Amino acid sequence: MEKDIIIDLKNITVGFDDDEPVLKNLDLYIRNREFITLLGPSGCGKTTTLRIIAGFLEPDEGQVLFDGADVKGVPPHKRQLNTIFQRYALFPHLNVWKNVAFGLKLRKLPKEEIEERVAEMLKMVNLTGFERRSVSSLSGGQQQRVAIARALAVKPRVLLLDEPLGALDLKLRKDMQAELKNIQQQLGITFIYVTHDQEEALSMSDTIVVMDGGVIQQVGSPKDIYDEPKNAFVADFIGESNILDGVMLEDLRVKFAGMTFACVDRGFERNEKVDVVIRPEDVDIVPPAGRVLRGTVTSVTFKGVYYEYIVDVQGFKWMIQSTGRHGLNEVIGISIKPDEIHVMKKSKYSDLIGDYSCFSEEFEELSNPEEDEEEE
Repeated sequence: MEKDIIIDLKNITVGFDDDEPVLKNLDLYIRNREFITLLGPSGCGKTTTLRIIAGFLEPDEGQVLFDGADVKGVPPHKRQLNTIFQRYALFPHLNVWKNVAFGLKLRKLPKEEIEERVAEMLKMVNLTGFERRSVSSLSGGQQQRVAIARALAVKPRVLLLDEPLGALDLKLRKDMQAELKNIQQQLGITFIYVTHDQEEALSMSDTIVVMDGGVIQQVGSPKDIYDEPKNAFVADFIGESNILDGVMLEDLRVKFAGMTFACVDRGFERNEKVDVVIRPEDVDIVPPAGRVLRGTVTSVTFKGVYYEYIVDVQGFKWMIQSTGRHGLNEVIGISIKPDEIHVMKKSKYSDLIGDYSCFSEEFEELSNPEEDEEEE
């Protein structure tokens, strides 16, 4: 085992009743001092994975290794970790100081050490002076800080966080994202974070584990996950993506949308059917002249820094993000550089990912049911 691996999940399978397994032969290792995020939609298995690491759930098959030792049967309170949930599980009858000191008192630490540790933790989460306050009088963000301080006071080697910011408003959530990352770097311990929020995962993590259907789809750095998605699910789930059917004619040449483009991808069979991913921000809008794709703008949304366009190109609705101003029904040209085209192998997700029709005609049809009734 690599020296810096702290947790190693081997061939983990979990099933409930006679349903499909929640986790299917999952293999994942987690490094010491890493901020790793389990990311995916509801029901993908990320929280189940966290519960197995914590010891709240035993797998049907497989091993959970901590520093190389199997921890099967070891209860949560005897593992060198702690957990923060979305519902902070604070004790409402105890004040801030007593909440943070709770785990330390259970460990029967000396009074002076408890005093010192609680003060240190409250300072770290910017709650010095709140010691005697009732937790029920605190804001959501302050309660979150108390939960963090309490979890870290016992000095776990690993902190598990199950969607801990889900109950906060957007601005406070962004503030807490930065704060959590700073705390993790300051303490130098492993954070295992669960979320379905892609932006949260991209901004906080050293490593992202994208999951769906109880299976890991891709593991990598935020940049790798965004720039080099392994399949259509990852490309669609992480940010916005135009995913088109294509054919890899040969190395460095791919055909899609009726045209052949230079690309930077190699290693595919000649004339292999592929998925082509193009991020909305990587498309250049140019005059509709010469050898460029042409499309008609069907929707314009101002996003502050840029405009978001839905563009009909031969019946396929592209999303394009640009700082240039273009009008509804305007015909535009589309230019794409070779390194802005990402080619992926076909997968079971290939035919499930559609275009951005829901931003234009289909949405308009749903918004005007009376017109549909008249047509019938």
